[in-house]
Amino acid sequence: MFQYPIKAAAQLAEAGKHAKTHPSVAPLIRRALDQGDVTAFMLNNGVLLLPGSNSLGDYILFNLRVFKIGGKRYRLEDSATATGHSGAIWHQGFLTYSKAIFDHFADIPPKFIIGHSLGAAAAQILAKSWGVPAIGFAAPRPRWGATRLRNEQLSLSILRSDDLVTTLPGGFRHLGTAKNLKPRSNNAGLDHQMRHYRRIVDEHAGNLPEQWP
Repeated sequence: MFQYPIKAAAQLAEAGKHAKTHPSVAPLIRRALDQGDVTAFMLNNGVLLLPGSNSLGDYILFNLRVFKIGGKRYRLEDSATATGHSGAIWHQGFLTYSKAIFDHFADIPPKFIIGHSLGAAAAQILAKSWGVPAIGFAAPRPRWGATRLRNEQLSLSILRSDDLVTTLPGGFRHLGTAKNLKPRSNNAGLDHQMRHYRRIVDEHAGNLPEQWP
């Protein structure tokens, strides 16, 4: 099974915000999806990179807005559920976002998935769907229900204890393993940006495996 170093995953997730112009990432892009609020990059090594927002504004300032797809705006509400193909109940917005990515890359499925924020929510769903490992940073909670699902053990979510987004939506949960890390010192704001996650991965190197899975 494909394995990926966690520190390298954090660096790639940070670079993913500017993947199309980043000198280390842009040459590796095999195929890109950039339609509305849905953004994803398949790299030459089989890694699917799912960048998210670097701002809490998407979640707080705009009435807990997640994204808009197909003319519909999705929000982080406890009642916003939908049933997936397997019968599992998901957050409707995250499921719709994940399906757009799944359909676009159906002919070249990934070997590994790395995501941040909204991309980390999708990474959990897509890891289950494709049966491949995933690392998500600053992930919201996509799954409704406590029943363990097939392949969910492939997903690792790295969370900061001072990041509100990782507690949303209420009543939902993360898939697989969720590592909730406490920062050594508090910063102003809620530290949702990927640069803060890269720093906390370094701080907690001894509490995390070197690679996943």
